[in-house]
This record gives sequence, C-alpha cells and structure tokens, in this order.
Amino acid sequence: MSDLSQRIAGLSPEKLQLLAQRLQKKKEIVFSGSKICSQSRDSNLFPLSFAQQRLWFIDQLQPGSSAYNISQPMRIVGALNVAALEQSFDEVVRRHEVLRTTFTVVDGQPLQVIAPNLSFKLPVLDLQELSQKQREAEVLRLVNQEAQQPFNLSKGSLFRVTLLQLAAAEYALLLTMHHIVADGWAIGVLIHEIATLYEAFSVGKLSLRDATRTPLSELSIQYVDFAVWQRNWLQGERLETQLAYWQRKLGGKLPVLELPRVRGASLRDAPRTLTPSQTFSGGREALVLPKTLSEKLKTLNQRQGITLFMILLAAFQTLLHWYTDQEDIVVGTDIANRNQAETKELIGFFVNQLVLRTDLSGNPTFLELLERVREMTLEAYAHQDLPFDKLVDVLNPKRELNRTPLFQVKIVLENTQTPSLELPGLTITSLKVENKTVQFDLLLELNETDRGLFGVWEYNTDLFDRGRIVRLSNNFATLLNKIATHPETKLSDLKIILNEVDNKQHLAREEVYQNTIEQKLINVKRRANNR
Repeated sequence: MSDLSQRIAGLSPEKLQLLAQRLQKKKEIVFSGSKICSQSRDSNLFPLSFAQQRLWFIDQLQPGSSAYNISQPMRIVGALNVAALEQSFDEVVRRHEVLRTTFTVVDGQPLQVIAPNLSFKLPVLDLQELSQKQREAEVLRLVNQEAQQPFNLSKGSLFRVTLLQLAAAEYALLLTMHHIVADGWAIGVLIHEIATLYEAFSVGKLSLRDATRTPLSELSIQYVDFAVWQRNWLQGERLETQLAYWQRKLGGKLPVLELPRVRGASLRDAPRTLTPSQTFSGGREALVLPKTLSEKLKTLNQRQGITLFMILLAAFQTLLHWYTDQEDIVVGTDIANRNQAETKELIGFFVNQLVLRTDLSGNPTFLELLERVREMTLEAYAHQDLPFDKLVDVLNPKRELNRTPLFQVKIVLENTQTPSLELPGLTITSLKVENKTVQFDLLLELNETDRGLFGVWEYNTDLFDRGRIVRLSNNFATLLNKIATHPETKLSDLKIILNEVDNKQHLAREEVYQNTIEQKLINVKRRANNR
C-alpha cells in the first residue's frame, strides 16, 4: 500500500468526507482558472466533444441502432394544460442549443451544426375512442416503438416528445433523446426546467424571456462552448500527465473478461466463444438490496474509511473473479464530469467513463482486496480528466463491432436519483419501457435510497438468459451479506460459499423443470385416456 493510502486509511469517516470536499473544491478552483468562454456564433459549425465523437463513430458503423436512445415515458392524470406544456418544451429547446443540434462532415471531420431557430410543436395522438383494454395495449406498443425508433444524427431533431391522450384527464408523455446530446444528469436538468416553466406558463405568464419575469436565468454558456474548451484545455503537459498514468495502468495486452456463456444448463459453463452473430439485444432484471444490508455495508465503509462504491466495486469484481477464474479484472464506471459550476445547468453529454483494473491474485481477504480497490480507485479519480474516447484512441485496442473497447462489464452507483416530473394539479408516474438493446455484456446500475439499494442488471441476451441473471443477482446478494459481517474472509472461502449457493439454486431450478415436464406428461395421458 502506498504512503498516501496508509494516511487515508487512518482518517475517521468525518475527516474522510472533509478530505473529499476539499479535493472537489480544489478541482473546481483548478478548472475555474480555465474558464469556459462563449464562442462566436458567426459560424454555426463546431467540433464535437470527445464523448460525442465516439458515439458519432459508433453511429457510422452501426446506423439505425437505438442502443443509445434515452427514453422517459410517463403517465399524467389530471387537467393538463397542453398549450403550457408545449410552450415549456419550446422554451427549453430555445434555451439549450444542443437540442437544436445535428451532425455533419466537413473535409472528413464530424462537426456540430446548430439550427438558429427551431419551433417546437408537441404532437398529440388521440386514443380516447379505443376501449380501455385497447388503449393500454396501444400505449404499451407506442412506448416501446418510440424507445426503439432510431435517430438520424445528420438531420431532424435528436429530441422527440409525443403526447398520447387517453381520456379527458389522462395522458401518456413519451420523451426520447439520443445520448449524443444528453446524459443522466441532463435528464434531471430537463425535468427541472419543464416543471418550472410549466408552472409559470399555466398561470398566464405568456412570455418568460423578459429577464425581470423569467423563473430561469439565461445560460452563460452552451454545450458547444464546453466542447471547444475541452479540446483546447486538454493539451500539452496536462494531456501528457493524464496519458502517462493510463498508459502505465492499461498499456500492453489488456485482459478481456471472458464471461461464461450462461444460456446453457450451467451458470458457470466454459467461456463464451465470441462470434460475429453476437448482437446488442438486451434484457433487464431488477435488484433489491434491503436497508438492513445497506446499513451494514455503510458501517463497514465507515469503519474502513472508504466509500460505499468501493465496497460494491470490490464485491462485483470478486463475483466476476468467481465466474471467470480470472485474477486481473477490468470493469468500467461513470463520472459526471461537470466540474465547473456553469456546466451543471446544461443539457448535454458530459459523462465520462473510467476504467477500473484490479489485481485479485494471492487469495487476499476481502479487507485486503478493499485496500487494493481503494488505492486503485483514488488514483483513477485523480486522473479522471482524460476523456475515455481519447484514451481509446491512444491505446488503440483491437476493435470489434460486437465488443466495447477496454471493458465489457460496467458498474454504476447513483448517489442522487433523477428527479421525477412534478406539475401542479397533476399525478405523474413512470411507464415501464422494454429495453431491447444494450451497450455492454453486463451492466449493474445501483441507486442509493432511504429504503436501501435498488438496481437493475442490464444484460446481453446473446450471452445470458433471465434465469441465469436471477441466479447471478442472488449470488451477488449472498456475497454482499457475507462480506458485510465477515469482511476478513478470504476470496477462496467466498468462492466456496458462492459455489454452494449457486448449486442449490441450480438444483432447485432443475427440480421445478422436472416437475413441470412430469405434470405436462400427466396432462397429455389424461387427455388421451378421455378420448
């Protein structure tokens, strides 16, 4: 362990939190010295950010894919002011140039094109004449159709909104954006602005562009200003320092996580054989970790002077180690990448990806593994300013259309939930959308709430089926429960526990399957005898 890690390990939870606040403050001061300035709009052509450039290249290789669609469908009950809602979206589109942006190619280089004006019209589809059963079926069909409808990055809006009227006071709002113009944080910004504007428009404030009346302050910069700043800022010694760390950490032959092909009889079958036929078809499965467990994990992270994410990451990598028998585990995670205050108010694609590589060799205890994960994670955070897409360009790994570069498995912990849309006099609930496309072999998204940890497994259905994901999820919960109370357990002993639990699940599933077959045979014989 480095001297820095030893000193951090000795800090109390209160001092650790204070250290994190000071580091963030120092980072903001560093970035404030390089202010993002508004660029001239004499030309409406601007470079892409590094993150946008990656998604643009993916779209060129796989046109017509909906894998990077962000959908937010919701049901609205009450006396909705449709005109005020339309005005609200129109004002948001006016405020955020990124929602009026498309992409073109000039001299072989992709560029952003900003439409000076774009009048927003809210299409309304009336389903009131259908029966209730027909309406619900049609809503479900339209929700999933909208989520799977691809965008054309070179023309048309990359932001779609449709309103379905189901009854006099019941609606469904379908909102879809391409990831190239938004991220999770941006959805929160959009929802906040729509709620603020709708309340103002619905009570008769016909124009909010008067600075003395608007409830939203004008934006000092736009997303393209950030894109230009990012490319200018990340140069010279600053770029070399970041690259040197990541090349040292990830250079050479980076291990590929060989997840077992678990659509067969056993969850831990032989490693998959990657074939060109593998697609981005996906499924989702919920994960619920009760508050009692999350409290135990928090006690552990306070006692060890680490974060909850570090515990979850170490446990996740332990689980992957058990599945694959690999000791060098590489996964990805997200960071917000909104270090300047003015970027926090923007809709746009800011989120960056970090590559987290952990050595699990030597059969350490889980506590010893936590020390390794803490040191690795702190170093990665200290070098988070290098865009993932720039790192991929420099490392230049072998590209495969059916495999993401550098890592294929990802874990994300959201400390703040995306706010739900709240409009005066209306009841709004989320509508479930069937996500049929995925970006990774396996993604675990977790949210920390007052009721515990809630998450979703997003998985590639060419590699996994639902039954195996359920077993994987149960194994993860078993692992967390064990390390929460006995973190001194060695990895070899944790693997024994996982083997026992997984075998029990497998036998139980086989018993259910056999009973189902036997019952079907009995029914067939009974029908035959009755003839």
